Amino acid sequence: MGNPPLVLASNSPRRRELLALGGWKFESTSPEVDESQHPGEEPGDYVLRLAESKALACFAAANPDSIIIAADTTVVDGKTILGKPGNGAEAVEMLRKLRGRTHQVYTGIAVIQKSGGNPGRDLCVTQVPMRDYEDREIDDYVSSGDPLDKAGAYGIQHPLFHPVEKMTGCYASVMGLPLCHLTRTLRPFGIAPPKDIAAECQSWLNYACPISAWVLQGEQVG
Repeated sequence: MGNPPLVLASNSPRRRELLALGGWKFESTSPEVDESQHPGEEPGDYVLRLAESKALACFAAANPDSIIIAADTTVVDGKTILGKPGNGAEAVEMLRKLRGRTHQVYTGIAVIQKSGGNPGRDLCVTQVPMRDYEDREIDDYVSSGDPLDKAGAYGIQHPLFHPVEKMTGCYASVMGLPLCHLTRTLRPFGIAPPKDIAAECQSWLNYACPISAWVLQGEQVG
């Protein structure tokens, strides 16, 4: 028997690309959830709650034997959650605040099997050191329009801006889906990636991940 059908509760092309690296067959759908932060809510609790809310939003329409995968990613500077900028001026302000400093990216994962059982949850926290880019680079990047649909007003993978100085954690998590964390979250559901997930991810990202082996072994790193 094959694996039960997978449903990715996300409209993000980056998450779809990342999930495809494992060789899984899946469908994707776009959940509608309120992403407002609750008063006093910690960043980790926030992304885990939203990930589970996204999965539950797709629950009714999924096939009876489906497994629903959802994730939520946010940029955190100190205790402040930085969402998507509302306009170019807000994007410039965020990028100026983050440059030359290290912030955190939190990604929460939720996995729900429609036929029942306990949901799976995992959290990845990545330290992200930004380089000391110039105002001119910020202006050029914001003019491209790329920051406007991204938390923290940047895409780590942007080919021209290259905002991050040097990564030591999960690169895929900053893009929206930490694949090794997802792989270990899927294990209790009897699902394994058809491909070597760590090798495929590192090859695609051209990044030698220093924590993948530890994550896959169940260590609480990243």
